[in-house]
Amino acid sequence: MKIGELASRCGATVETIRYYEKAGLLPGAVRDGSNYRVYGDAHLARLRLIRNCRLLDMSHDEIRTLLALLDTPDQACDEVNALIDAHIGHLDARIAALSTLRDTLGALRARCGGGSDACVIVDGLSDAPLAAQPVVDGCRHGVQ
Repeated sequence: MKIGELASRCGATVETIRYYEKAGLLPGAVRDGSNYRVYGDAHLARLRLIRNCRLLDMSHDEIRTLLALLDTPDQACDEVNALIDAHIGHLDARIAALSTLRDTLGALRARCGGGSDACVIVDGLSDAPLAAQPVVDGCRHGVQ
């Protein structure tokens, strides 16, 4: 199948497929006599796996590690389990950080009585740090 058909069959864009090829997540396609990329069922299966991993918020490095483990079938499931356990821990940390952000915004919102000339929410956002900003994905949100 050509790249457009592959994209259609897995719900991706042509640009995404090309990006995954450049990133080393998807093996390159063979070229036909007209120099068109030709993909097979193995490409489709791998692309679906990559897209599902991305939907689970796995990073490219995590996916790359998972694919390397899958490409060496003599590996035990222990390494896959460890990778997934680490990702679950990462998600738990992000959920906690996002919960803190939500609580901070909720507290600001609760301070608003409505109808006043000055907005206490904007004033609160303009004040010194509201609380320790949580770090999510290595970025301290709210701090530039």
